[in-house]
Amino acid sequence: MRDEVIKVGDKAPDFELRRQDGGLFRLYDILKEKNVVLYFYPKDSTSGCTKQACEFRDQYESFQEEGAEVVGISSDSIESHQRFEQTHQLPFKLLSDDDGNVRRLFGVPRILGLLPGRVTYIIDQCGMVRFVHNSLMKPLEHVSTALEVLQEINGELKKQTA
Repeated sequence: MRDEVIKVGDKAPDFELRRQDGGLFRLYDILKEKNVVLYFYPKDSTSGCTKQACEFRDQYESFQEEGAEVVGISSDSIESHQRFEQTHQLPFKLLSDDDGNVRRLFGVPRILGLLPGRVTYIIDQCGMVRFVHNSLMKPLEHVSTALEVLQEINGELKKQTA
């Protein structure tokens, strides 16, 4: 496992985790089709995490239009993710990183050594990290900023192909 922080320009490490429906999710399988907005959050059903998940839900169609899939990761169990998804009608995948290995793989920090951090990554189809946003206390900022960055990336691509 690595302890260094993944930053813009780095190749995202591939990983496999269980989805809330019990199936397996592999990052590089999704990257064959879409960019990925990968967000690590502290805990299901807490105030900030619920606000963030619901904002991703409310903006989900916009992320889809920008060619991106939203994926949330916490150390909560699959059962907890199922309740969280059903309660808030979340249309995206929630992954259970119960041993914290993927969090460590990405170098997501812990706050005061205890609380899991809140970090969002945009990973393009080549596996390149294009954006990193680290802010525990501003969960909604992750959503709006990620959408803006995706729009900029797609704008750049349109200019290159024009």
